[in-house]
Amino acid sequence: MSDIFRFQKFPVYRELLLFRNEVKSITIENFPKHEDYILRQQIWRALDSCILNIAEGSERHSDKDFSRFLNLSHASLAEVVAGLDCALQDDYINLETYGSLITTAQNI
Repeated sequence: MSDIFRFQKFPVYRELLLFRNEVKSITIENFPKHEDYILRQQIWRALDSCILNIAEGSERHSDKDFSRFLNLSHASLAEVVAGLDCALQDDYINLETYGSLITTAQNI
């Protein structure tokens, strides 16, 4: 791990990377083919946004600016949760999987 990029040491960053992998695996396994470029991709973009906003914000030169990027990351996490709500409603994931993912998102 690089010493240059401080965001790589943040626990929330590392947790989001793991969460991203978990959600991507579940959406690949459970979403129907017609969702490849619709809901699945939207969830993936929101997951990436969570991670990328932390990275970008960590390189800002003020706490206020960094805080703004953390807020954007949190908003993207809310978008992931909304996508999971849709996936549950559309029966792409079951209640147990949904509950596990939501618990992880809350902990992040």
